[in-house]
Amino acid sequence: MKKALVTGGSGDIGRAICLALGEAGFEVIVHGWVQHDRAQAIAQSIRDKGGRAETASFDVTDGDQTRQALERVLSTGPVQVLVNNAGIHDDAPMAGMTRDQWHRVIDVSLHGFFNVTQPLLLPMIRTRWGRIVTITSISGVMGNRGQVNYAAAKAGLHGATKALALELASRQITVNAVAPGLISTSATQAVFDHEAIDRLVPMKRAGTAEEVASLVTYLVSDAAAYVSGQIISMNGAQI
Repeated sequence: MKKALVTGGSGDIGRAICLALGEAGFEVIVHGWVQHDRAQAIAQSIRDKGGRAETASFDVTDGDQTRQALERVLSTGPVQVLVNNAGIHDDAPMAGMTRDQWHRVIDVSLHGFFNVTQPLLLPMIRTRWGRIVTITSISGVMGNRGQVNYAAAKAGLHGATKALALELASRQITVNAVAPGLISTSATQAVFDHEAIDRLVPMKRAGTAEEVASLVTYLVSDAAAYVSGQIISMNGAQI
């Protein structure tokens, strides 16, 4: 049974991804830092359905702490599926953005990507099979007012995805990014009403976390072995 680590697994999209990977037959490591109790509940849900799951708690912005946590994970075998889903936003027009707002968003999304991915690569390479999927955003594709920090972080992940895909292609490891648009989560429901969704999204609805999870499940499957270096948008035809 292949192991799959999902960072930010305790969030709404992360939860859907963890449950889908559990149903697909992976042993799921549900990462949660702020919401570790919720990560434990998600892992239990997977086990209740007959799957295998455990949790991991570490701050992805802390390279030393992350490496130590991943060493414990790797002690029982390589992680062959990695879903980089951890991320935050701290929005403000750049003219009024603080240095802390800039660094916090970059640290979690971009530095967190390095801190988690790099220690897992050599063990994954030795198996000559792997899947790396990073959840980014439509903001990294087309930008968004008030999200210069967030857009910069996600666009940086797009470049990292393409470069890492080239480095790992000969080892049968694929690297892709999923860039969702407006997805219905507890956070977006508090911000976007039906009128706003009708105005912004040509499909006149928000996407679901389960739809994101379905695409991730495909990308980590054997069926997607020839798909790599791609930035796949899910946005209801916004662009």
